[in-house]
Parts: sequence; structure tokens; C-alpha cells
Amino acid sequence: MCTTCGCASGERKIEGDDTYNHDNHPHHNHHNDEQHQDHHHDQHLHHDEGHHHEHHHHDAQPQHIQHKHKNKYVAKGEQPVIVHHHYYYHQGDVHHHYHGKGPQPRVTAEPEDTDAPAAESFVPQVHSDQQGLHYGQGEAGCHAPGMGQRRLLQIEQDVLSKNNHLAQHNREHFAEQHILALNLVSSPGSGKTTLLTNTLQILAQQLPCAVIEGDQQTTHDAERIRATGVPAIQVNTGKGCHLDAQMVHDAAHRLELANDSLLFIENVGNLVCPASFDLGERHKVAVLSVTEGEDKPLKYPHMFAASTLMIINKIDLLPYLNFDIEQCVAYARQVNPGIQVIALSATSGEGMDLWLEWLEAQRCA
Repeated sequence: MCTTCGCASGERKIEGDDTYNHDNHPHHNHHNDEQHQDHHHDQHLHHDEGHHHEHHHHDAQPQHIQHKHKNKYVAKGEQPVIVHHHYYYHQGDVHHHYHGKGPQPRVTAEPEDTDAPAAESFVPQVHSDQQGLHYGQGEAGCHAPGMGQRRLLQIEQDVLSKNNHLAQHNREHFAEQHILALNLVSSPGSGKTTLLTNTLQILAQQLPCAVIEGDQQTTHDAERIRATGVPAIQVNTGKGCHLDAQMVHDAAHRLELANDSLLFIENVGNLVCPASFDLGERHKVAVLSVTEGEDKPLKYPHMFAASTLMIINKIDLLPYLNFDIEQCVAYARQVNPGIQVIALSATSGEGMDLWLEWLEAQRCA
């Protein structure tokens, strides 16, 4: 899973980060009584000049907190102000580093992580025909060179525990405002953005809508959404391969969502990692294009198992493809017997009425 490779380290950006102060919005944590404490620590991998750390803690009682920093920096002149969100596990705490302009230190080696358990040897499972290797059969369900299964499990549990705490916070916030939040997930190129723009052109005159757009780079998709008259915030994840609950929290507050509104979260194009990260949404909606092949649900079972609805998009192309809709639905129901299915074409409009009816049913639920 992606938490083992350090994806999104220091590269995540939300439009407006350079001017937005997270503490300014009128939002309270319903899980704990808030008590702000400041503390300082020595950072051995940074120069003191031009570098300021600001730690915000929301724990009910003081704790003795220990954490490490394992960073590499290359001196390449002055850098703009960057906000890094590091997830340290202090029971609901979010730890922010504010890096100002200033000279960057030389490249330094990462200290050895002496707290990590020794990596036990891992042998992949050999396919019965002796023609393949399976690296996902260990305890952690994944593999990282030089890292044992127990360590991978520990990292996954730590990261997902923190994310799930923030996701529940988002969910409570959406419930209070009667906001229907949907997480649209798919491979790149499935037609999510076209589906969204055409949906919004119909719905925007009937109810308040908003969109959180996730991509590694560019603001192209957010601009396409805004062209419909619907507000959108672009979240760029850099090396990150998915949105997480913190990103959705920050973007949602910039949108200033109206009560009884519809929030679409368009995730990064990826059928693997977004399956594991709860964003606080009501449902995941998996969009599958007929150009991708009907066996996608079997190849990426976790995503389709986590989704409430599968949309089979681009059915206007069926005359030109060898795609079996019935077989695709059967594969999806092998991994998720209760998954709902709608076949449509966002371009031609065929089947869009079924999608709109589904949305209305969720709003009334």
C-alpha cells in the first residue's frame, strides 16, 4: 500500500494554501475539549535560519510526546513558503510545519530507524502454474523492499487510524449541515470529470453543489467545473496517489458549503489506494469506462468492494468495442454482491436519468 513508499511527502497543495489560515474558520472538534499547547523540539536536519515550526495540539490532558523527523533536503536556492502536514499520532493531533524562505541544508542521510522491528524474510507466493509471483499474500497484503510484514502492518494501522479519526470528524460535519458527500473513484480517463460537468449543468439550478477536485498536478479539472458556475477547489497531491481526510477537511472549509448541498469529491485517478482512505463521504461511486475491460472489478477488488455504486460509462462506444456489460456486472458482484450498477454515457446523455434518480434517492435517504 502507498503508506510504505512515502507518497505525498511534503508535496500536497490545496488552492489558497499560501493565504489561508486553518485556525481562522469557525470549526470545532466534537471529539475532544480543545486545549492548545505549544512545544518546541530540535530538528537536526534543518538549519535554524528561515525555518519555523508551529505545533497545534488538541488533547484533553498533557502528554509526553516523542516523534522523529526523517527528511532529505537538497540546496537549490530559495523556495516558496510550503505547508507540510505530517501525521503524528497524538490522539487526534495534526502537526503542521511552516517552512519559510531561506537557504536549504545540504543533503543528509536519514538516521537509522532503530525503533522498527527487524525485517523478517519474505517469500512471495508462487502461482500454481509456476508462471507468476504474488507479493500480496503476506500479513500486510503488500510488499516493500527491506521492510517486514509486521512493520508494514504497523505503518498502515497508524496512518489509517489517524485518517479514520479525521474522516469521522468530516462525516459529523457533513451530517450536521445535511450535506450529501460522494467520493468518485476510478482509473484515469474513465470520464469522471465529464460526468460531473454534465451532471452539474442539470443540478446546479436546482440545489447548491460544490466539488473537491483531486489530481497530482494542474487545476484543469477544477477550471472545467467552475465553468459550469459551480464552486470547486483543486487539491494537488504531488507524489500522492489519493486524497485523504485532512485534504477534504481543508478544502471543504474553503468552499463554505451550504446546508442541504451536494458535495462531489473527485478522487485522484487510481483504483488502489483510494479504496483504503475514508474521506467522511456517504458513498464511494466507482466509475468504470467500457474502454477499460470488463474484468476491472476482479483486478482491483478492494475498490469495488468499498463502493456502493458502479457506473459503467461511455456506453455510446459499445458498438466499437468488445465489452460485455453483463459479465462486468457479474465480476463486480463477485467481490461486492450488493453493489448497485448504472450504465450510461455522460457524452450522449443515455442513462443519465438513472444517475440523477439515484442522486435524488440518496439526498432523500
